[in-house]
Amino acid sequence: MCENEISRQILDAAIAVHKELGGPGLLESCYEAALVQELKLRGLSVARQQPVQLIYKGVPLDETYRIDLIVEDKVIVECKAVDRHNPVFAAQLLTYLRITGLRLGVVVNFGADRIVNGFERVVNNL
Repeated sequence: MCENEISRQILDAAIAVHKELGGPGLLESCYEAALVQELKLRGLSVARQQPVQLIYKGVPLDETYRIDLIVEDKVIVECKAVDRHNPVFAAQLLTYLRITGLRLGVVVNFGADRIVNGFERVVNNL
């Protein structure tokens, strides 16, 4: 399955979660857990809170960071539950894409009135 098809599945799953749980109102972690379940119900593999080691000039650092979700080992999902979009979300996701070498990520803001208003694709050499 290509990144674009995975992205469509993520959008559909996020809409289903938003309809089922409502929003805004819950913590980001609640929406994230529900999104994982919805994606798995659709037959997709999902890694949640995946630790990624940082490499600086070829040297592994002791510090790691965690990616909210990685779907099918191809698409990073950054979950949010805020009332206003912030451009830093996309910038942060682009950094994650560059560090991991992945080509597509999506920001899903469950705090938006409608998921389509809180869904943003970020590409890295796609």
